[in-house]
Amino acid sequence: SYLCPEKAITEEDRHIGVVEWGDAGSIKFVQGILTVGEAMAPPIIRQVKEHESAEGIIIRDAPPGTSCPVVETISDSDFCILLTEPTPFGLNDLILAVETVRELNIPYGVIINRTGAGDAGVEDYCKQEKIPVLMRIPLDTEIARIYSRGIAMVDAMPQWKSRFVQLYKEIKEMADERTGSIKR
Repeated sequence: SYLCPEKAITEEDRHIGVVEWGDAGSIKFVQGILTVGEAMAPPIIRQVKEHESAEGIIIRDAPPGTSCPVVETISDSDFCILLTEPTPFGLNDLILAVETVRELNIPYGVIINRTGAGDAGVEDYCKQEKIPVLMRIPLDTEIARIYSRGIAMVDAMPQWKSRFVQLYKEIKEMADERTGSIKR
């Protein structure tokens, strides 16, 4: 090993996860699955990014928090959607996420999930910090039921389709203001 000429430390390849890809209709899909017990997600995330199409819109789902996997996932993004809930824990995580995207100079907005379930802390913070709230999804047992069955909300509740189309337009406009146009 080049790390230790005395060979007290050896270097070995090891399996840390897999990258899978495929299609669902016209949507191309790539996911990285980290082996249970592994802590090194960034190499898997980089491999996922290598399989991304150079064309079209790319949506990446990052874990909660502000860890290395989150930074690796969002580092070259045109826009970040910060999803939160109106709870003290949601607010704490949101504050950290906002600090991260600001440090990385990535435009962002917030979606508040399960509105009506908590307090006004998240709304107050967004207003105080002039953070755009892109959408509010109510606490609704029907939405939870649909989600638990693996059904897309817009398929089971078509009234939401136009809201998500509008959300896309707003995000594209905000990203375009900063970059001149979305990279993809």
